Amino acid sequence: MPAGLGNLALPNLCATTQDAADLRRFLVWVPDPRGLRGRRYPLLPLLCAAAAAVLTGARSLIAIGELIGDAPQPVLGVLGFPAGPFTGIRPAPHAATVRRLLQRVDGDALDAAIGAYLQARTPRPEESEPPSKSAPRAIAVDGKTVRGSRTATTTAVQLLAAMDHHGVVLAQRQVASKSNEIPSFQPLLDTINVENTVLTGDALHTQHSHGAYSADAVPTTWPS
Repeated sequence: MPAGLGNLALPNLCATTQDAADLRRFLVWVPDPRGLRGRRYPLLPLLCAAAAAVLTGARSLIAIGELIGDAPQPVLGVLGFPAGPFTGIRPAPHAATVRRLLQRVDGDALDAAIGAYLQARTPRPEESEPPSKSAPRAIAVDGKTVRGSRTATTTAVQLLAAMDHHGVVLAQRQVASKSNEIPSFQPLLDTINVENTVLTGDALHTQHSHGAYSADAVPTTWPS
């Protein structure tokens, strides 16, 4: 994961409501996996277009590529695709271009960027009703298997996510293919603020190291 992603939480401290709604401020930290040669389309518009396609209902790489390929010129302009210097037309990327990029992009870096974006959109304490001092924040840590990710040569992709009790996924990491959720627990929580928080997880995470980490990281964090 690039060093710049470690600074994602810093803009959140002073982000306005308008800034927090701009996903581009966070996706710009995702590294480009492509070489310098042959980059016809910038990375940021491609990631924004993929996110927009998912929000409109795309559930596969094929569907994402098709929706982007059919996008009208005004939409391509809003997403940031450059216009040709002579024609003024904004070419849409081929579905295969989108598919290859999404297969190569750093999944953990993308999760970190989106997680920081969602945390920035979470109302600050002064913007909502002040919580009772006896009612800490609740975050659930749980794993899941990505449906349809299994192939003839690879196992299904496993993800570990941290979600608050309002349904917002604050952070997510991919579990190593030859490992389990336990080594991913601490790196996952390192990316979010767990102060004054009750952490919940399934029986797999009843580890002494997890409890010690929670107590050492923030004294007011309680594992459950």
